[in-house]
Amino acid sequence: QVQFVESGGGLVQPGESLRLSCVVSGSIFRLYAMGWYRQAAGKQRELVAAISSGGSTKYADSVKGRFTISRDNAKNTVYLQMNSLKPEDTAVYYCNADLYFSAVLAGTLGGSWGQGTQVTVSS
Repeated sequence: QVQFVESGGGLVQPGESLRLSCVVSGSIFRLYAMGWYRQAAGKQRELVAAISSGGSTKYADSVKGRFTISRDNAKNTVYLQMNSLKPEDTAVYYCNADLYFSAVLAGTLGGSWGQGTQVTVSS
């Protein structure tokens, strides 16, 4: 069973940066497409950024130019570099995976979710 452990969240002021990490176990990591998702209070979970097994990336319009997703296959880890953070970025951030990039983009994931990491942007 694939497991996800997210870390790196925290409380920051608007304009600051954070780097999230997600360590994946129980899979052949390099074969999987990875996604970062977030869920704000009272809202549905949404895709923030995704990266295919080959390194292609996709971003939500709201984070383009500010967030960067990357992966290190040797460390079974996917990262999300978040710059110029805004209060509307406040949410719990999760990662997840699928063998198909399309499934990561659509959020149609059959596996379980990790605990997530809280990101709070506030002055």
